[in-house]
Amino acid sequence: MLQKLRDKTSGWVASLILGLLIIPFAFVGVNEYMTGGTAGDVALVEAPPTWWESAPQWWPVSMLWQREEVTQEDFRAAFEQARQQQRQALGDAFDPREFESADNKRKVLDQLLDQKVLALGAKRAGIVVGNAAVQKMIASEPAFQVDGKFSPEQYQMLLASQVPAISPLQFQEQQRERLRMLLVPQAIGDSDFVTEGEQARMWRLLGETRDIGIALLPPVAEDTAPVTEAQVKAWYDGHKSDFKQPEQVSLEYVEIDGATLPVAAAPDEAALRKRYEAEKSRFMSPEQRVVAHILIAADAGADAATQKKAEEKAAALAKQAREGADFAALARANSDDPGSKDAGGELPPFAQDGSMVKPFEDAAFAMQAGEIRGPVKSDFGYHVLQLKQVNPGTGRSFEEVRGELATEEANSERDRAFNDLAGRLVNETLKNPTALAPAAEAIGLPLQKVGPFSQNAPQGIAMVPAVLRAAFSDTLVQDGTISDPIEISPNHSVVIRVAQHTPEQALPLDKARDAVVLAIRADRQEKAARAAADALVARVQKGESLATVAAADGLRFNELPGLRRGMPMPTAEANDAIFAAGRPAEGKVVAGKVALGDGAYAVFTVNKVSDGVIAEMPAEERATMQQQLTQLNAGIATQAYVDALRKRFKVKVFEERL
Repeated sequence: MLQKLRDKTSGWVASLILGLLIIPFAFVGVNEYMTGGTAGDVALVEAPPTWWESAPQWWPVSMLWQREEVTQEDFRAAFEQARQQQRQALGDAFDPREFESADNKRKVLDQLLDQKVLALGAKRAGIVVGNAAVQKMIASEPAFQVDGKFSPEQYQMLLASQVPAISPLQFQEQQRERLRMLLVPQAIGDSDFVTEGEQARMWRLLGETRDIGIALLPPVAEDTAPVTEAQVKAWYDGHKSDFKQPEQVSLEYVEIDGATLPVAAAPDEAALRKRYEAEKSRFMSPEQRVVAHILIAADAGADAATQKKAEEKAAALAKQAREGADFAALARANSDDPGSKDAGGELPPFAQDGSMVKPFEDAAFAMQAGEIRGPVKSDFGYHVLQLKQVNPGTGRSFEEVRGELATEEANSERDRAFNDLAGRLVNETLKNPTALAPAAEAIGLPLQKVGPFSQNAPQGIAMVPAVLRAAFSDTLVQDGTISDPIEISPNHSVVIRVAQHTPEQALPLDKARDAVVLAIRADRQEKAARAAADALVARVQKGESLATVAAADGLRFNELPGLRRGMPMPTAEANDAIFAAGRPAEGKVVAGKVALGDGAYAVFTVNKVSDGVIAEMPAEERATMQQQLTQLNAGIATQAYVDALRKRFKVKVFEERL
């Protein structure tokens, strides 16, 4: 029977059926590939061709769609940059687990999507950025300037210091793409303006001043009235969440501090010489070459005619240089490299280390001093090279670096001792990951203890933020396992184990009673203070003068004419309350109160409101405000442009790849 089945499924009919089945599966697969992105993309921005806006997105028509991808590498780089910025901003308070939230990932991705939307919009608009614009932008960058003028040496040095190093030609292409992407947003921003009427209306509000009177009420007397058990019970039942014992842990830990380890014996001469021979290249500087060049730019994707024209021009310049023409003058007049053009085409010395594009570098290191070579083709166009100087490699002798080697050898020994001890500790903890005492005994270090403590009141080693985070992490708390080594500083680490954990829990009434009584009395005191302020406000609202009432009651009273919005007088909160109060009617005042903290209140009256007058504003301040308002409007308009593009394009996000 099986043989018959095999025979029936191996003939030409079966092959035809199989072929027919493959076709739709193939199309589905291709369509998925063309519209679903590659496995390395976390998001796609897609748009139909400009000449067919209604083009469907099924294959093969989808091949006509324009795309910009956010790759996983793009996202990781941007997310890591955001992480470093947050770490620098928060210092020890930075929590890497909290930073890894989905919200943070989406914020970073949204920024990348905005960039891709702008890039695709520029591509669809046919925007092209010429060499002159790129050169102008680079020359105007303050980082590349010395004494206010573009410095080719500074430019080359900064690019070479990047990791990895960036060649001037690579940097130019990066900036060309950046300029193309930002051209429309910059134009939108530059075209924005603020009318005089808008400025006047804004300053009428921002420049508003108020004449006020303010009386300071002292804190009311401490509440000492009896608190009944019924009151205690009622307050406790209504505020149980206020009376909790916070989560607490007790730790046991083993600390390894390289500074306390025995100092290794001084290294002998043989060991130092061996180290010198093994690392000799470190004390040698490689051969460098000083090259001047003329670049005739030609994009790698340019047509054959454009490429040929650039090559012929480079060949003609090379011929002139070989015949004795001044190379520097030829470079200044013809080179498309803004970083070296003004210096006669001369570049800073470079080694054969990949800092230059390969065809350029290979040619430079195949030349003899004084030789002129070209055209040499690279992705950026055609180069004519002149080798001006060869700087041979230099080195330092063993005697010159002996002291440096001795220090490094001693540090290496100390590092090895620390790493050996730390490695032994990790190995011991792996044998028994829920008990730290055996590991401490095996490596001869003391088992130390600290706690119990809460997150808000750490003790001892737990005052190190990284240790505190680990101590209250779900893994250590729930599993009772030993942590990985936690670095406190270089060659100083600790492993911890949560020996005891007490979760947050409500305090029973008998343990919370004293706190409940304090809360009741504090509430009474606050209500009494508020009632006193309300009573004073009521008297003023009925027509009494605040100054007269304050004098009669012995209160501190001040008049503050011309109080400006935002001034922290007497506090920032008081200023907010004063400017939130309504405008007084003619011959009237508006009264209000504000809490100053610690049971103190202030009662104020708004006696007069004066609008800001733009004509009285100093010219310099007026110009600054106009600039700020213009920038604000430009930011809003630019974001509206990006949002409109996003609505026109199709944005796909693959959340599972973030």
